[in-house]
Amino acid sequence: MVEEKYMRRAIRLARLGTGWVDPNPMVGAVLVKDGKIIGEGFHEYFGGPHAEVNALKNFCQAEVPSWDGTINEMPVREMMEKILESARGLLQDATLYLTLEPCAHEGKTPPCAGFIVESGISRVVVGLKDPNPDVNGKGIGILRAGGVEVTTGVLEKEIRSLNEVFIKYITTRDPFVVLKTAMTLDGKTATITNASRWITGEASRKMVHRMRQQLGGVMVGVNTIMFDDPQLNIRLQARKKWKNPLKIVTDTHGRIPLGAKIFKQDPQLALIATTGLASKSRLRDMERLGAQVLICPVKDDRVDLRFLMRSLGVMGIDSVMIEGGGALAFSAIKAGIVDKIVTFIAPKILGGKNAPTPVGGDGIPLMEQAVMLEDMKARKIGQDIMVEGRIMM
Repeated sequence: MVEEKYMRRAIRLARLGTGWVDPNPMVGAVLVKDGKIIGEGFHEYFGGPHAEVNALKNFCQAEVPSWDGTINEMPVREMMEKILESARGLLQDATLYLTLEPCAHEGKTPPCAGFIVESGISRVVVGLKDPNPDVNGKGIGILRAGGVEVTTGVLEKEIRSLNEVFIKYITTRDPFVVLKTAMTLDGKTATITNASRWITGEASRKMVHRMRQQLGGVMVGVNTIMFDDPQLNIRLQARKKWKNPLKIVTDTHGRIPLGAKIFKQDPQLALIATTGLASKSRLRDMERLGAQVLICPVKDDRVDLRFLMRSLGVMGIDSVMIEGGGALAFSAIKAGIVDKIVTFIAPKILGGKNAPTPVGGDGIPLMEQAVMLEDMKARKIGQDIMVEGRIMM
């Protein structure tokens, strides 16, 4: 089907914005005329031109002799005006394929729905209606009122999956939470002496760093800091500087060592989620190091994770990856904050009845009460297997 062909291309383009556009959605755009792609683009970074603007800019770069490189440095509003001036009369009978409904409100950039109408594009194919209450059909309404033919719902399921973080955050203002675990084939996360480096292979560890880049925060319990002293940053070779996540540590009693690695690099990205049970002087010491301290209520003798997630959402953190350890994993599942589980399984056997497992805590007493997953996927990462699925609601 022709519509699906071009929409799949738009989805591939949208993925290129992964980790750079949040809390905005990933969006791709493909401009087609006479069965030929004449322009394409994607939302590249938060605050930058939207996908449809980049697609028309790409068209102008190829087709408009008067277009020059200095225009690329213009503010978005001026660029949109220049595109309309340059492309006028050239886009009749063109179709724009958009993974997401064009915006209809003034945000970091001017609204795109009116921009599309003024461009003269005659047809727009939209994959997903924008779940943002500020848009949610308004952009499509503007297109139709301006005489643009609109088709919706093409590859909607795939686009929902692509933007699962955005959809949850924009509709609930709570972060999308991924629980990441790594274990041996017999379900152990460390040896009986708590040695855990390395359970998985290098390819899986690189994948985890890419996941960190895609999400707004990475969270561990204080025991993970005390046992492993992780940096919780991104350590990948790259052509451009990675955007490190917020480093979140749940620490009910304020026990985190002040010499921990998370305080040594980008301490302003360290957030200690603690409670009134922690020493005030100890918390002041953390703040002197540059860390953020968030006082949370106590729930079941631990940090109230639902309160923590609501607070992170208010801070603009749209997504969190929980990386350890077993007690935190069970608490997060019990609190109902986990949306997706990603598990890396290594081809190793450790044994040991007291060796730690990915999910600890008190456990679930009855099989009928087991947490169920859906939309399961599995793929090989190096010598390991990565399995992921969404928590059934």
